[in-house]
Amino acid sequence: MQETKKSILTIEDYIQIQDKDKQAGLEKLRNIINKAAPKATECISYQMPAFKINNVLVYFASAKNHFGFYPTAKPIEVFKTQLDEKGLTYSKGAIQLPSDKPFPIKLIQDIVKFRIKEDEIKASAKKQGAKK
Repeated sequence: MQETKKSILTIEDYIQIQDKDKQAGLEKLRNIINKAAPKATECISYQMPAFKINNVLVYFASAKNHFGFYPTAKPIEVFKTQLDEKGLTYSKGAIQLPSDKPFPIKLIQDIVKFRIKEDEIKASAKKQGAKK
C-alpha cells in the first residue's frame, strides 16, 4: 500500500512507493507521455505525477484496479469517440486505463499532443495580454 509519510518530490518517488505490481505500468505510462511531450518537464502536482510545459498538460496515477490519466476536460470531449471505441471508462477530467489491458498508446499520445497545443495557445494569449 502507499506510504504517506515520505514526501513525494519526483515521479520516481511516486512510482517507488506504489505497489510493485503497479510500478511497471506507471513507468510505461510515463514513457508514453514523455515520448509525446519530449519538451515537457516532469513534476508532482496534487501529489500526482504530471508533465508541464507552461502549465500542467496531464497527470497520471495508480488506483486499485486501473491507472488514472487526467488530461483535463476538453480532450475528453474531443476524443470521446475514440475513448468509447476503446471501451474506456472516463469522466469529465479523468480516464481509467485498466491495469490488465495494454495501454492505448496512440490515443494517449494524441491526447497529450492536443494538450500541448492547448497549452501553447493559452501561453501565447497570456503573452499577448501582457504586451497590451
